[in-house]
Amino acid sequence: MKRERGIMKREHGFSMLEVLITMLIVSFGLLGIAGIIITSVKNNQSSNVRSQASLMVNDILDRMRANRTPAEGPSLPYDLLISTPTATTAPPAGPNIAASDLYSWRTALAATLPSGTGSIKMNPATKNVTVVVQWNDSHGGDRDHAGASTESLTVQARL
Repeated sequence: MKRERGIMKREHGFSMLEVLITMLIVSFGLLGIAGIIITSVKNNQSSNVRSQASLMVNDILDRMRANRTPAEGPSLPYDLLISTPTATTAPPAGPNIAASDLYSWRTALAATLPSGTGSIKMNPATKNVTVVVQWNDSHGGDRDHAGASTESLTVQARL
């Protein structure tokens, strides 16, 4: 008890207003933390898909290096456009390694990346290869100004 001017006065706890203000401040802080966690999860998922796309680019480049003579040849068996549909039937029969590689690669892209597809362009004069992998990143955090969710990874390498 506290004595004030000769009168005994009891001290009471926090007032209701102080408690409400504290709860308001804490709730805004928790909302901010929840927003940070959601953004972190989205960016983590987008980063994971981008890593998978990088692995897929390296996969086809390694396949082309393993089959170097036909890959560098004049018929360019590894050239592939993004608009080329992914085969849904069995892989090509016979000894056509390039066709089998392309089938396996495009099937793996579709299975690994959301709406994943890819293209390959070989320049036989310089032996430079441009590999483009595209996927739908609608769950990711970054989007262009138009709101599109298509992401791509372009890698240029020399065989």
